[in-house]
Amino acid sequence: MAKYFKHKLEKLLVINKIVTIHYSKLNKNFYFGGEKHNFWEMVFVEKGSVIISTREKGDVNLEQGQAVFHKPNQFHSLKANGVDEPKIFIITFDCSSEAVNFFIDKIINIDKKYFYLIYSIAEESKKTFDIHRFDPYLTKLELVKNPLLGGEQTIKNCLEILLINLIRSVLEENGGKNLFLKKDEIDSKLIKDVYDFLTDNVNKKISIDDVCKAVNYSKAYVFREFKKHTGKGVIEYFNILKIEKAKSLIKNSNYSVKEISLMLAFDTPNYFCKTFKKYTSFTPTQYKNFNGI
Repeated sequence: MAKYFKHKLEKLLVINKIVTIHYSKLNKNFYFGGEKHNFWEMVFVEKGSVIISTREKGDVNLEQGQAVFHKPNQFHSLKANGVDEPKIFIITFDCSSEAVNFFIDKIINIDKKYFYLIYSIAEESKKTFDIHRFDPYLTKLELVKNPLLGGEQTIKNCLEILLINLIRSVLEENGGKNLFLKKDEIDSKLIKDVYDFLTDNVNKKISIDDVCKAVNYSKAYVFREFKKHTGKGVIEYFNILKIEKAKSLIKNSNYSVKEISLMLAFDTPNYFCKTFKKYTSFTPTQYKNFNGI
């Protein structure tokens, strides 16, 4: 008899509990003054637009096809724009997985190919919970008289699949976008020289003194000019270049985390993993899994 091995499935993102679900068309003058709670909230605009407000960012216009995530204990409010009668989907949930932190401070344009997951959650919810009347002050979901068999699990599974696909799509479409210098920023000879030196030495360990010696300018001047053009310090930007190189190696090679760490001159694999997570929100292993490698 053959010996079989049971593969333990890695759980990258797990929804622990669902708190509330809303799927409704709002009056054009709708206004909800705001709240904060110790769980996550996703707001998706199916039609029209709404105005989301947080203390961190103020008023933000959320357009059709966009979703925003409010992290636990973040105060937020919502209102219609006085013109449209928006149709929105809101779900609040408890999730302790590290991967969910990817959504902090992000507004995501959701590809239409993922709408079916939102619709599935909404339809399952209607047959499982009493959500037929929109109530922004809802604090507890009540089951309908004869809930749909497996409805709660289907809602959980669809939400997990939706969130994982949103992470994948953002990584694929926007990975590294805003991390590199724009063309007009490297027109300055000093900035170009610094940039070239960093990229040429991405596999080495260098200091700010090494950079200044290479471009023949003082440390204070290099730091000030580079920060002015990029918004980042020289070594911070160097680390970003290293992480972009690491992402490429993870996608296109079979090197281990330890090998990549050595190739990019990180002090230890543990420091490499911490730096990678700082700039991507994921460990190298999680990044590899999210990209289906």
